[in-house]
Amino acid sequence: MSNRVVAVLACAGVLAACGQSGQDLSDADIAKVKELRSSFGPGFTVTDVGPTGIDPRLLGQQSVPPGMQFEPADCASFANQQMVPAGAHGNMVATTAEGEGVRFITIAVETSQAAEVKVPADNCRKVGFAGGGVRGLVEEVEAPQIEGVQTLGTHRVLQTVVDGKPRTGELYNYVAGFGTFLVIVTANPLVLPDKPVAKVDTQRARDLLASAVKAVQN
Repeated sequence: MSNRVVAVLACAGVLAACGQSGQDLSDADIAKVKELRSSFGPGFTVTDVGPTGIDPRLLGQQSVPPGMQFEPADCASFANQQMVPAGAHGNMVATTAEGEGVRFITIAVETSQAAEVKVPADNCRKVGFAGGGVRGLVEEVEAPQIEGVQTLGTHRVLQTVVDGKPRTGELYNYVAGFGTFLVIVTANPLVLPDKPVAKVDTQRARDLLASAVKAVQN
């Protein structure tokens, strides 16, 4: 996948999540998401970032490229989300693991406000978009069920032309929200020389989300 395709998908791939009340989150710690690095074997390269301030490139307004036409036409909001409420502040920690042809990014965020899950309407669970030489789709997919936590999963496919050649990229995105905390897992295949594009292990991505939530909460 080209850097341009990855960038567009990443900007389109993160959705908001809101918290549940009634939970004791006094001991919650986003830094504990780094504990997940031990779940990856020697075939993976793992790096960490943070704790640091919220990166607006990941957690600001998330949208598809401008000028798109959507089908259904009233479902553009499913693809254009505000990750963290305007004016909210906070910190984030991210762990990235690359191996077996796939990149997994796990992000834990603590904000000054609760954010809201943007659950798609029934007719917006699968949305196509096209325009300006780009076309793609976003669809809701299975997300792990976690007690007291709101979760949402999406799958995005983007087709475009880079240097005169067609390129296709995809991104899976899983989000969990509880209190003022967000946990996000993204997974996408890597384009490696002389190797076929790997299939994303979506079960592993879902397991990462559940494990990351548990780590942060405890």
